[in-house]
Formats: sequence, structure tokens, C-alpha cells
Amino acid sequence: MILAILLMIRWCPSRLILKVLKMVNVIWVVLVLFALLYIYVFAVDIIKNKNKLENVSWLKTGLIGFVVNFFDVLGIGAFAPQTALLKFTKQTTDKLIPGTMNVANTLPVLIQAIIFIQVVEVEPVTLVVMFLTAMTGAILGADIVGKLSEKNIRLTISIALLITAGFMFANKMHWIHGEGVAIGIHGWKLVIAGVVNFILGAMMTAGVGLYAPCMALVYLLGLSPQVAFPIMMGSCAFLMPPASYKFIKSGAYNKKAALGMAIPGILAVLIAALVIKSLPLDTLRWLVLIIILYTSITMFLSAIKNK
Repeated sequence: MILAILLMIRWCPSRLILKVLKMVNVIWVVLVLFALLYIYVFAVDIIKNKNKLENVSWLKTGLIGFVVNFFDVLGIGAFAPQTALLKFTKQTTDKLIPGTMNVANTLPVLIQAIIFIQVVEVEPVTLVVMFLTAMTGAILGADIVGKLSEKNIRLTISIALLITAGFMFANKMHWIHGEGVAIGIHGWKLVIAGVVNFILGAMMTAGVGLYAPCMALVYLLGLSPQVAFPIMMGSCAFLMPPASYKFIKSGAYNKKAALGMAIPGILAVLIAALVIKSLPLDTLRWLVLIIILYTSITMFLSAIKNK
């Protein structure tokens, strides 16, 4: 399927596609439809299980959802700090963390993508390839993650956090930085982008945040740093609804925690994207990096001890 998508996009004249389909508008409409359908699926599951929701703090999960999604819009990423906060506050079991984060963050991420795809210009062909490959990877990845044992989930999250920390540190040390000006890629670069985003989509269902590695990919391929935002947000927006649907249907998520984080998360995205223009984030990124490394170590030790 991935090869077919890549070949189709590779040989279709981009100008013709732009004129006939107006892809950016089509993508925007698809994201809106995704959001409406996802609200229905999520709401039905919550209502169905309203009498057996988990013993979780609305206040704690609400604060977690607001904070991580606020800074998610600013490029820090939500999954790594969210894992650390859920672990520290003991709001859900380790096994349910990947599913809970995917379900909780789907609507906030969809809103991010809806906003940034309209604001930042990116060649539509590049967007389509990145979005579809990430979504396909997530559909396959969610099935695998939902069947993992708690020990394997802990090991997976530990490795995921370590990978995320590595990308964050490389970015902070300016080993990976953006100097490109392109708003789209073609040929072999587009094929590489699609393959890597497929892998990132699969990994995200296990708790590996897509933002940091996707941003690094964008930089390495010579795209403009601004292009990273609609690409990584749109990739997540396309992959998270189908992945979260699988987590919801299999019951592999904490319902109350997900709901508690989702609603404040939506509010946080709107405030960060539409109101806040800039913040001094340098110190905060170092703090998040330390927290991520600490959580990675504790997850690894818990997996080894099997507690």
C-alpha cells in the first residue's frame, strides 16, 4: 500500500493535482470530518462505560492535558512529558499509557493540524505522502501495541523516551538544525520521507512522540523549519484517529484519564495557537529533557523488576 501511494504521487503532475483537487482544502475538510467522527466514537464509548470509569483525578488529568498540549503547539511535543506526568501522578497503569495518550490527544492534535495547515504553506503532494504513510504505519502499529504485556510496554516506553530525548538533545546542541527554504520535496527525498514517516507512525502508537524525529527528518531533507509544524501536526492528525479507534475498540486505554486530558487539551491548543505568540522556551526544554530521561530510567527499572 505504501509503495502504491508513493508511486502514484511520484508520477502524478503536482500542478494538475493542485488545480483539480485543491489538495490543501481537501485535507482540511478531511481533518474536520475526522474530528467529528472521532468525537462520536469517543463519546459513545464514554457513555457506554459511564458507570465503570476508572478512579482517576479530574484535576490532575485536566492539568496534565492542558500543560502538555499547550507546549505541544509550541514544538516541545506532548507524549514524552505526558508519559512522565502520568507515571509520576499514578493516573493510569503503565500498560494503558500508550492507548490513553493517543485517545486523549487526538482531538487537540486534529485542531492543531486544522489551524497550521491553513497558516503555513506546504506543497500538497508532500503533505499527502507524509500523512498517508504515517496513518498506515499507525493502523498496523496499534494492533501490535494493544497486545503487548505490561513489561514490554514499559520497555517500549523507556526506549521511546530515550529516543525522544536523543533528538531533543541533538536539536539543543545544534547537531540537527534547519537551514532549508523548500516548502516541498520530490523524487527520492519524497520516497525517503514517506518510508520514515510510516515507521514513525507505527512507533507513535507505542508512545514514541512523532514531533522530535519528524522535525529532524524535515530539517535533514532541506525543508524550511516552518514546514515542520503542519507536517508533523498533520501526520499525527491523520494517524491518531484510526490508531485511537483501535485502542477504544479493544479497551486498551484509561477512559476517565483520556477524557480528563482531552477537553482541557483542546482549550490549551486554541490558547497557544491563537493567543500566545512567543515564550522563552529554552530553559523549559532542558527541564523537559531531564524529566524524560528520569522517566525513561524508572520505566526501564520497573520493567526489569516487573513491578
